[in-house]
Order: sequence, then structure tokens, then C-alpha cells
Amino acid sequence: MLRKKLIAAGAGAALSIAAVVVSHFEGLEKAAYKDPIGIPTICYGHTATAELGQVKTEAECDGLLKEDLQVALDAVDKYVKVEMPAQRRAAFVSFVYNVGAGNFARSTMLRKLNAGDSRGACAELDKWVYAGGRVLPGLVKRRAEERALCEVGL
Repeated sequence: MLRKKLIAAGAGAALSIAAVVVSHFEGLEKAAYKDPIGIPTICYGHTATAELGQVKTEAECDGLLKEDLQVALDAVDKYVKVEMPAQRRAAFVSFVYNVGAGNFARSTMLRKLNAGDSRGACAELDKWVYAGGRVLPGLVKRRAEERALCEVGL
């Protein structure tokens, strides 16, 4: 029983930290727009059901953020086979939120993490700064923050 409560607390901490990172870097846009590579996006970087012309309330955006973060956390927990502190888990949740579970599942980052090379896995974040074949300054800043979170305790 205690173990389950501790796991739930860790998940809550990771989600809270990731929510701060994601909302900061994604920003709130209540009207749908095309992201830098042309993907329809709304709210805090939500793409799954976004369509141009949509407008959401702040409460709807908060709900989408919560749902999308849970999807990202579930993916991290599915693929990562090693224990992690909440900050590292949050860094990977933010990353998966941004690039998708499939990219994470196929990454060298995940292979290093599951092999016990947490430092090497965190360093891999620096490579994920491209969108549409070009470096985006916002991604450089985001990955730096994710890496700092990832390296807590190393």
C-alpha cells in the first residue's frame, strides 16, 4: 500500500513540474494556429485534435494540458525501465509532450537511460532542437531547461 502511494506521489510531482515547463515553453494560445512546421496547434501546444478555426476557453486548454501530460507520463512510464527522481521523470514527460512517444521510444536517449546511463541520456536532450530541418531557439531553451531538470541529483 505504501509503495503504491509513493508511486502516485512521484507521478503527481512529475506532472506538476512538467506542467510548469510545458506551459512556460508552449504558452497559451486559445485560437488554433500553425506551429513552426505547419501543424495545427491550440492551447498549450495541443495538436491531437486541433483544427484551424478552433477557439478554446482557458479552462478547456487547462483540461487538454492535463490530459496530454498524462498521456506523456504514461508513455515515459511504459518505456523507462529504471527508477528516476521526479525531476528527471518530469524532464522526459516534457520532452515526450513535445516530440511524441514514438520518437522517445526509438531514441538513443531511452536506450542510454534504460542501460543506466542517466547522464548520457540527459545529454541527448541537446540534440533535439530541430524542427523542419532547422534549429529553433525556443527548442534550444526548452531542452536546456529539460536537461537541467534531468540532471538533478547526478
